[in-house]
Amino acid sequence: MTLVLVIEDDPDVGRLVTRLMERSGHDVRLCADGEAGLRAFFEQRPDVVVLDIGLPGMDGWQVLERVRELSDVPVLMLTAQGDELDRVRGLRSGADDFVSKPFGRQELAARVDALLRRAALTTTADGRDEGLDVYSDAALTVDHRQRTVVVGGEELRLTPTEFRLLAAFVRNPNQVLSTDQIIDLVWGDPYIQREQVKLIVGRLRKRLDGRVAGETIETVRGFGYRYVAARS
Repeated sequence: MTLVLVIEDDPDVGRLVTRLMERSGHDVRLCADGEAGLRAFFEQRPDVVVLDIGLPGMDGWQVLERVRELSDVPVLMLTAQGDELDRVRGLRSGADDFVSKPFGRQELAARVDALLRRAALTTTADGRDEGLDVYSDAALTVDHRQRTVVVGGEELRLTPTEFRLLAAFVRNPNQVLSTDQIIDLVWGDPYIQREQVKLIVGRLRKRLDGRVAGETIETVRGFGYRYVAARS
């Protein structure tokens, strides 16, 4: 059974999320502040984290930063209604998804289940068998089955979403992928917004371009994005 760690200081919201997750068949650990949440994270190794931003003491941003230092576990952030800046900051900082308060119960449950499903597919070679176990060019090597990325001789830790995005690009090197194609290949989720794709692509590009010479992911204005295979 999967374990969902909920870090939420509002007792009503915490109880609601706990009930929703339990009804979906998950075990749940609820923590009311960031420090307790981090302790539970490192002690229990949850399969997914539902993280509120406005926590007392150590806030959600600090918790997310600590989680991302050591783990690629999926993180869904709870943001204030209509707070676009929080959503942008969360996605750029390594969150995999977000839901605005007040949220629909079915939507939250569906988003958590989608994160768990995508993480499981990533762990099993992205759920696809396309005859390409390992991709390699002069810039990087991607092992689809082991779910590892090596850049410049060093392993680059990616979140599940980042890995699926890179896997989609290297399976189609030098080809333009539209935003809709990326949503289908990486998320397969109708809730995903086009702006979210833009932010995740930018996050992956920044991580790669900081380690290799030249631009790895090009924006093809009006069409989409393209991974540029590096040549020796």
